[in-house]
Formats: sequence, structure tokens, C-alpha cells
Amino acid sequence: MNIRNFRKIEWWIPVCVLLLCAIGLVALFSASYDSGLDEFKKQAIWVVISIVIMFIVMLIDYKIMIKLSPILFAISIISLIAVLFTKPISGARSWFDIGDGMFSLQPAEISKIFVILFLSLIISIMQRKGRDEINRLSKLAIIAFTIAIPLILIILEPDYGTATAYIVATLLIIFVAGIDKKYIITTLIAIVIAVPVMYNFILPEHAKKRIDTFLNPESDPRGAGYNILQSKLAIGAGQITGMGILEGNQTQLGYLYPKTTDFIFSVISEEMGFIVAGGVIILNVLIITKSIQIAKGIKDEAGAYVATGIAGIFLFHTLENIGMTMGLLPITGVPLLFVSYGGSSMITSSISIGILLNISSQRKTGMFNK
Repeated sequence: MNIRNFRKIEWWIPVCVLLLCAIGLVALFSASYDSGLDEFKKQAIWVVISIVIMFIVMLIDYKIMIKLSPILFAISIISLIAVLFTKPISGARSWFDIGDGMFSLQPAEISKIFVILFLSLIISIMQRKGRDEINRLSKLAIIAFTIAIPLILIILEPDYGTATAYIVATLLIIFVAGIDKKYIITTLIAIVIAVPVMYNFILPEHAKKRIDTFLNPESDPRGAGYNILQSKLAIGAGQITGMGILEGNQTQLGYLYPKTTDFIFSVISEEMGFIVAGGVIILNVLIITKSIQIAKGIKDEAGAYVATGIAGIFLFHTLENIGMTMGLLPITGVPLLFVSYGGSSMITSSISIGILLNISSQRKTGMFNK
């Protein structure tokens, strides 16, 4: 990367990432204090490793990664199949244990970026004959088949939250690629019909219980609705400036669970207050909007689709994680990127940002500004 391209990089994005990591580490210090700071120490190591990875990936031409995406996609499918044969953890086969519990690799997380790269390659190849090629049913079938393979494997784990992230990223990519409105309307109608069918005949009981709890947590305050109610109490207790690090009632007295992953935003809200919690939201919004700006500013269609897919991933994780802590969305176990505890999530997010920064360095004339 030459100096001229280096200057084009959206440096606000890594600044936002570093701030989110810092806030996350402070929250994890408090949340894991009663357990010997084990998760805080591991996360600190993964933050350093991931930041290094992010800047290394930033120096690699994203077009090379797109060309290699068929191989990366095949590797991701193999890993998603292999993980189904592992020992269940909390009822899900989603992780490979490495080093006697030192690190757990989640293939569904790492595969997100591989799928986005491969999907972007497929659509860009389709559109070499014309942008409207994506609206041919045969081409849409190829796209649907491509995303269906990893989606089905992830649902089998089961991991509905991560599966939804794939869907959101895919929908945003094909929307930007110029899909016809008739397909959007048809999809919306299909979703309206499919939701009650899935609820009554497909979803397992624990998934139904999560939805029921989301709709009415007060119906079972000591059971299924407990976590949501405790999360709301924590968020409300923080008020403007928070109760102070290591001073949160719900966080320190063990009422909030799991406080290092799903409900880390509740910890931030309770102990650091609305100002810092609002800052977390603003930082994520900045990353998402900058990602969209990068997509609009790159002439290469494949690069634009990759940036859009990454924006979709961050959009979903931000809305879902923060929404579920406030009781606005069902609990799905989706982490808050760069803030929640988790090595796989941290590495995947850093790779995504690295690719995004490389795309931003190659902007000339945007595909939407022709």
C-alpha cells in the first residue's frame, strides 16, 4: 500500500474500534472481578492479538481475499460440518476447544467474513453481463443456495442469532446489488407467513420460550424472564453517570447473567451510566455509517458488496445485543462486537475491519456515483 492510498483510509473506524475495546475491557474487569479476572485477562490478550491482525489485514489487497474466497468458503463449510460432531456446550455444538479450554474457536463467527467475500464474488461475476442479471430467477437461486448451506449448518448447532446475522448481511448485499422491488415485497410476504409457521411447527421449545419471555418477561420473573428483568434494572440503575466500577448491584451481586457476554451492555449502563453506554451506541453507529460510505465510494462492485455485508453484520449485532438487554428484542446470545468477551468474535470483527480499511484505501469513484 503506497502513501497516497494510506491517506485515504477511514481512520475514524480504528479509533472507534480502540475506544470500544477499551470500554469493553473496563466492563470485563468489573464483571469478572469476582472470578479472579480470568475472562478479563484472556480478553486483554485477544484485544492485542486482534488489533495486530486488523492492521496486517489492512495491508492486504481485498481483491486477493475475494479471489481466494472460494477456498475460504469451502474451509468454512468443512469447519461448520466438523463442529456438529463436537461435545455440546450449553446444549449447542458451536465451538472447538483448543488448549484444554484456553480458547474456544467458533466456526460460525469466523465463517461470516468468508461467506460475505464469496457471496460478493458470485454476485459481481453475475453482473459482468449487466447489473440487472441479479434479478434472473436462476441467479437468485444460486445466491440462495450459496447462503443456505452455511445457514442450515449453523441452525443445526443451533445458533439462531448468528444465523440471523448471515441473513441480514445477505439481504443488504443483494439490496445494494439492485434486486427488484417485487422480490423484496414477495420476501416480506413470505416472512409474514413463515413466522407463525416456524413458531408453531419448527422452533424448539427453548426458542419459543425466549420469544414468549421477550413478549412478557413479567409472566415468569424468577424463571425465563429473570435475565431480562435484571438487565432492565441494571440499565435503569446506572442513570447518567453510573454507580461506579465494581459498584453495580446487579453486576456485583450476581443477579446479571451472563454478564461478560450477552449482557455486557447492561454492566456498562449500570456502572458507567448513560453517557458511556450512549457512547458505545454512537461508536457502533459511526462504524456502520463509515462502512456504508466506503461501499458508496468504491468503484469495484465486489468491494462495495463486501463493505455492505460488513456493515450489515455490525448493524445486526448492535441492534440485537443492545435491544435484547433492554427487552426490545428476544435474547439470542449475540455478542456486542469489540465489547463482549470472546476470542472468535474479536478476531472475526478485526479481520472485517481490516478488510474494510483496505477497501477504503482504494476508493476512487463510487459505483453509486457514476
